[in-house]
Amino acid sequence: MLWFIADPTAVTPGDSEPDRIEWARVIPFVGMHLMCFALVWVGWSPIAVFVALAAYLIRMFAITGFYHRYFSHRTFKTSRIAQFIFGVLGAAAVQRGPVWWAAHHRHHHAHSDQPDDPHSPIHQGFWRAHMGWFLTRKGFTPDMQRVRDLQNFLELRLLDRFDIAIPVLLAFGMLKLGQYLHLTSPSFGTSGMQMLVWGFFISTVACYHGTYTINSLSHVFGRQRYATGDHSKNNWLLAIITLGEGWHNNHHHYPVSTRQGFYWWEIDITYYLLKLMSLTGLIWDLKAVPQAVRADHAPTVKAGQS
Repeated sequence: MLWFIADPTAVTPGDSEPDRIEWARVIPFVGMHLMCFALVWVGWSPIAVFVALAAYLIRMFAITGFYHRYFSHRTFKTSRIAQFIFGVLGAAAVQRGPVWWAAHHRHHHAHSDQPDDPHSPIHQGFWRAHMGWFLTRKGFTPDMQRVRDLQNFLELRLLDRFDIAIPVLLAFGMLKLGQYLHLTSPSFGTSGMQMLVWGFFISTVACYHGTYTINSLSHVFGRQRYATGDHSKNNWLLAIITLGEGWHNNHHHYPVSTRQGFYWWEIDITYYLLKLMSLTGLIWDLKAVPQAVRADHAPTVKAGQS
């Protein structure tokens, strides 16, 4: 049951080992990585790689645009129905539910690069900051007081509680897509297992570690335009990999902005897509960066300085 139902009472007050890795809980996470090695047996095809890339981009956008900029920071508004759909898309990235995700992220901003920041590479080291923090007993139970606004929605609480359901359905869909293409379009050279491995496992693991780099690398490598009191950096390469999240120092300077690439040359694909969505009326009230806020920066310092 630990694998199928997210239990918000995983850590109780007075727990003597809240930072201990919960190996029984993380078996599926380890299994996701091991399944990537199955490509040795299933091979590859252009269509499988294309689907994997599409699945990566769609789910990375769901994490950056919805889990991060909407649920965590409320940088724009939308309807309750669209909010739930955004939550489902984010859950497909297998990074747990939107309430859990937002609770941890808000805690990060409240304690950025301080000892109580669970994914600060400065205090926790690279691997703990990259992914070890959410594999612990404490990691399964964020401070839900930080997300009381999100807990007002029953559907979001249910999505958090049964967060594994959406990834299971996605994996099944990838398997069936590969089987269908194998039968109807054999020239594509794919199969059910090949599509499952590439379209679900490989793309998910790539999305995992792309997201995690913002914790582990964006507080170490890059340039710091703003004196934010932490080690957050702007990194153009990570901005490409994560569709805009690499402008991390900008974000820590003004977290409520929908746009994280403050200047035209700072590519922020997530913002461009959200801007397009706003033209349809699906989302609205995108929060801009005031000119005074954007211009109020300290001299740029090199990576490693603070």
